[in-house]
Amino acid sequence: AISTDDLTLPDAHHGVAVPREDGSVVLTEGTEDSRSTVLIQDADGEEIARTDDCPGVHGEAVAADGVITLGCENGIVIVDGDSIEHIAADVDYARIGNQAGSDASPVVLGDYKTDPDAEQENPTQVSLTDTASGEIQVVDLPASYAFRSLARGPEGEALVLGDDGTLRVIDPESGDITAEVPVTEAWDEPADWQQPMPSLTVSDDLAFVSDPEAQRISIVDLTKAEDGAEAVVTSYELPQVPNEVAVASGAVAEGAAEHGEDDGHEGHDHGDEDADEHEGHDH
Repeated sequence: AISTDDLTLPDAHHGVAVPREDGSVVLTEGTEDSRSTVLIQDADGEEIARTDDCPGVHGEAVAADGVITLGCENGIVIVDGDSIEHIAADVDYARIGNQAGSDASPVVLGDYKTDPDAEQENPTQVSLTDTASGEIQVVDLPASYAFRSLARGPEGEALVLGDDGTLRVIDPESGDITAEVPVTEAWDEPADWQQPMPSLTVSDDLAFVSDPEAQRISIVDLTKAEDGAEAVVTSYELPQVPNEVAVASGAVAEGAAEHGEDDGHEGHDHGDEDADEHEGHDH
């Protein structure tokens, strides 16, 4: 059986709650009009720590060692154990809203938007936040991307699907682009975030790239990314226009119990906290 808990917050808002193994919860507070608070509650609901310096808090990811990040309009918040630290960006407005983490890396990949007046910004930079050092590295890209364009590879590689149709592999430590794989034709992010757009989803060594315009999904072998277009191992025509994509491998999770009369479902490590990435849409 799946156990559930209820948390009551002061106001409804576009936020998130991340439960942790010790029973504590990392969560946001805000209202329909604004939100800037990240806090930790222990298993009894008592507040452990908080920061109110995260305007526009949006999106979360989990990096190596269970470190959690949450995006702000002035940088990013890092939650490590019972500690909350706000890392300021180098400019006054730098929105990190959508993030992708990996348990293989202390570095979190995030978007990076710097125009506070844009109704729909088309960013050409991404952020790499080192949760160990507390540093934000900004990487310039040759193309823009959308909120479904960010993912991580099996070794913690940062992956970005550009609107030029190219999947780029970025070294999370150096910020260098190490491989480029042409996958789709060039595309434009729709004005309505709920409309279909190309998306990037990863399972093990394979990246699944949807192409709504062509009604196709292509599979990229990330171990062959340095081979460019040859890394696209197959593509499938689809009967419908794809929108959001999820991968069900059918594999049994490591450590799963062999079911017997007395076997339950307790003690599962729900480790997909970094797979959110809450599909952190901008609206």
